[in-house]
Formats: sequence, C-alpha cells, structure tokens
Amino acid sequence: MKVIKIPYSEVEQFSATDVAYANLDKDLLKFAKYEPNLESFEQVLADKAQDLTDRDLLADVLRKQYATYITDTVLAEGQINLLADERTFTIVTAHQPVLFTGPAYLAYKIISAVKLTRSLKEKHTDFNFIPVFVTGGEDHDFDEMDHANLYGKTIQWKNEESGSVGRMSTKSLDEALQSLKDILGDSPSARECFDVFEKTHTHHRSYGRAFCDLINGLFGSLGIVVLNMDEPRFKEKMKNIFKDEILSHHSADYVRSTQKEMENAGFGPQAYARDINLFYLDKGMRNRIEKVGQSYQIVDTTLSFSEKEILEMIEKEPERFSPNVVVRPLFQEKILPNLAYVGGGGELAYWLERKNQFEFFGINFPVLVRRDSCLWVDKGTLKKMQKLELDVSDFFKPEVEQIREFVSRNAEHEFSLQDEKGKLELLWSIIENKAAAIDPTLKGAAAAEGKNQIKSLEKIEDRLRRAEKQKHEVALGQIRNIREKLYPGGGLQERTSNFLEFYLRNPDNYFQTLLDAFDPLDMHLKVLVDD
Repeated sequence: MKVIKIPYSEVEQFSATDVAYANLDKDLLKFAKYEPNLESFEQVLADKAQDLTDRDLLADVLRKQYATYITDTVLAEGQINLLADERTFTIVTAHQPVLFTGPAYLAYKIISAVKLTRSLKEKHTDFNFIPVFVTGGEDHDFDEMDHANLYGKTIQWKNEESGSVGRMSTKSLDEALQSLKDILGDSPSARECFDVFEKTHTHHRSYGRAFCDLINGLFGSLGIVVLNMDEPRFKEKMKNIFKDEILSHHSADYVRSTQKEMENAGFGPQAYARDINLFYLDKGMRNRIEKVGQSYQIVDTTLSFSEKEILEMIEKEPERFSPNVVVRPLFQEKILPNLAYVGGGGELAYWLERKNQFEFFGINFPVLVRRDSCLWVDKGTLKKMQKLELDVSDFFKPEVEQIREFVSRNAEHEFSLQDEKGKLELLWSIIENKAAAIDPTLKGAAAAEGKNQIKSLEKIEDRLRRAEKQKHEVALGQIRNIREKLYPGGGLQERTSNFLEFYLRNPDNYFQTLLDAFDPLDMHLKVLVDD
C-alpha cells in the first residue's frame, strides 16, 4: 500500500476554512485555545485536571450501557475501569447514529481518535488516554441518517416515526437489513460482517442502543468506548446551563459575538445560535423551545409553559431537555475528562465559535483536531489510470483542466493556433501603425478589424480542439468514470461511500492499514494506493 499526502489546499473539495485550519492560519487559530500539535497537550492535561468531572457517574453510566450489548465488551470494560483514575483522559469524536455507519468518514473519525490516543501515550507515559465515540442519539434529523451508500447503491430506512432517531424502534429495519445483505453478497467475510449488523439491529428495541452496540462490534477491538449521551443522570449536570438558556441566553450572546469576529477575519458563520438552544424531548418528539410573550412554547405543538413551570421541569426532569448544536459541545465536555475533539472541517468550524462560551461556563475548551481525510485508489482503478498514462496526482486537478491537458498531450495533430495568433497580432499591429500614419482616424477601424480576425482564429482553434477531443471520447469517458469513483457526485469519496467497500477487500488488515497511514495532527489528505 502506497500512501500519498496531498495538501488540503490542492483539493478543491475542501472549504476555505478547512484549508486555513490545516495551514495553521493565525487569523483562524486565535479562535482556538490550543494549537493542534502534540506539544499543546502538556498544558491541556493540566487545564482539564481543574475541571470537576464526575468520573464515577461516567463509569457507572457506561457500565450500564455496555451491560445491554451483545457484542464483545471485555476490552471496553477495562477501558471504562480506567476512567476512575484521575490520570486517565479521553479523546472524543462524535457522530449521529447514521444507518449502517453511513459514509466512510465515520470510520476515519474513529481511527483518527485511536491514533491520537496512541501518539499521546507514547509521549505521556504516566497518563492513560481513551478514545471515546459519542453518538448523537437525541438528534432528530432523520433524513440525514436514514440511508447508506454501498457499491453505488443506496440503502434506505423507511420509517414513519418522528422525534429522536436514537429512540426510534428497530422493527422497521428489516427491509434495509435485507438490502444490506443482498449488496454485501455471500462471501465468508461478507457473511461474518453482516452478522454483526443483523444481530445488533434485531436484538435491541431502540435504534440508538443498536447503533452503539454496532460501533462496539465493529471497532471495539481498537479500544474505542461508545457513549450515548441520552442519559437522565448526565442531564442533571446540565441544569444550570439549561436554566441559563431559558433566562439569560449567554450561549447565543457569546456565539454571535464570536461569529461577528470570525466574519471580520474572513470566515463565515456555521451554526445558527438561537436565544434558546434547547429542544423539548419526549416520546416521538424533539421540538424547539421558543419564548412567546411571557410563556415558553414548544414549537409545532400546543404545549406551553410559564417561566416557573419550565424552570421547575429543568430542576425535576432535566432529561426532558435536549441541547442543540450550540450547547451540545458544552454537554459533552461537562461530562467527559476530555482533552481533544476529533472532527471534520465543518465540525471544527462551529467548535471555533465556542471558546468564549466555554470560558463563561467554566469548562475547559479542548484541542480541536482535524480528523484524517482519506481517498482509496484500488488496484483496478490504478490500472485504468496507468493504461491512460495518467498519474494519481492528475486526478487532483479540476476536471476541465485535466481533460484539456490530456487532449493536448495525446493529440494526433497540433491544433493550437497560438503561434499563428501571435503572428496575426503582429501583422495587424503593423497595419494599425500604417493606417494611423496616413490617417489617424483609420487606426480604430484597423484595430477593430484586427480583433475580429483574432476572434475568428480562436473560433477555428476551438473547432480543431473539439474535433481532436472527439477522437478521444472513449478515453475521456474512462477519465470521467475514474473521477466519479474517486469523487462521487463531485464530492469527496469519504462523504458518500460506506467504509465496508474498503474494509471487505482486506478485513484482516484494514484497520492497521489506516492506523499506519493516519496522523490527524499531520493535516494532509491521505491517498491510499493499492499498488
């Protein structure tokens, strides 16, 4: 396996903010508390030790969650026991409970977090570092989680339920599971892999618990611990922050002011901060809370509460409240002894809006680590490139540029008229000067005629190029097919294709291949070429 590192700046699919963070842009890094490097963690370890993390609560909740799993939990149980030690810290990544793990970058998040914990352990041998995968089990954006793409086919979860996805029933997953089985095929490795999906999704009643068990079954051997934040005892720790959302709106104030500063620095806002960044959570319901006059309305329902009633509910039943994207980072860092958040470019962009909010609530702001991005080039694709006498690097050029260069390099006849164009421009320059010498008023007419002839020459050149291009339509079609495999729909491969496409090629070595290639503190696209 050959690994090629490509700077983010050379990949058009990465956003300007993503590129700026990878380049350690000073105007952007001022919104972070620490630089993303190993040296920063010495200070982070000292700072996070000052937070009052309830380690006993965290370990107890995890043990009870893991007690319900049917996949192997022995390694995770040892990791959970370490959390009682004040010299144990976490490295967190997180994702929504997407169908069958969704796009491949979910796996890349986990591998990046695992790799970072191992790097930290080598440098800080007196501490323990545990990678933790947090599931957004309370999310209700079902249309973002109800599908998975595998080998160019889409698996859809058809479900009429509403509310929190993590609380939805697994009974409606039979058709999706059958589709997954059909697509995976009947090889021994495919059957073994499908068995994990089938058992976890049929054993548990709630989808959130099935998803956590699945992640443990797939990735638990790497030492990752899975945590579902939809837990009443965790919400107890958030009561003061929930009350602040209702009464004072400090989160909105700090995030909005930071967003203005970021805009002034040239970086656009990410998350929309509302005055109240909480949802009301109940069976089949996760609806926004909005203040209307003197009452608190649950949007799209008839439910309404007075200030006294909603504050009493927070005090007695905090589990009825669910943070949105603005408050969720606070919730996560409040519960965990966490040092770093490992996420994609879009995630880090909205975390960068949170530093002042964290300072106000007295919670340490973590190191923001950009997860590894990865592009796989299999042997078949590589052979197609080589047959066309193209290099992997050619496919990081914009498509129009790559095709233009290919046609020029492989043209049977020279179609460029650049030399002729230069000679014609020189000729008409001479004619203009002669015209001006005889009658200055004729210079404009001569110049206009010269421009017309240059345009006519350019049109002929375009026709010659198109004619030459048609001779290479088969090859150009092959180039487009390769690009579609590398960039499905024009986007990054990792944002569409499920990790199983790559895992099943070599299940015994897949994780180790990624661990060897990855380093989330080295912010380059890792291109894995199966040569």
